[in-house]
Amino acid sequence: MKPDGDAEDNLPLFTAVMRAVWKTDDKVKGRAYIDALAEAGFDVQTMQVTRDETSVGNPADSIQFSVLWKDECLVGQVGPSTKKPTAVVLPALPDERCLVGETREIDWTPGG
Repeated sequence: MKPDGDAEDNLPLFTAVMRAVWKTDDKVKGRAYIDALAEAGFDVQTMQVTRDETSVGNPADSIQFSVLWKDECLVGQVGPSTKKPTAVVLPALPDERCLVGETREIDWTPGG
């Protein structure tokens, strides 16, 4: 990780973590990405993740997760509807969030 760098500087690490999780049995579980990103040194307090399931209990077509990095966002997307894991840098939203809409509360201790 490059603490003094910008989001682009940290995109390679974010992408490597995402790809490593994608190769596991937990590849469609948002918690796995949050835990792995926290283990890599990203601050869990700046993260967001969408739900793994729809409101009726079906698997989500895709999962998004993000890390707010200064005034930018590292955003990843994985899931059955995506051909491959995707990671990009996007501007932060005005409310200093990265993902639009309802996200899952990170109510666990990553890695715990």
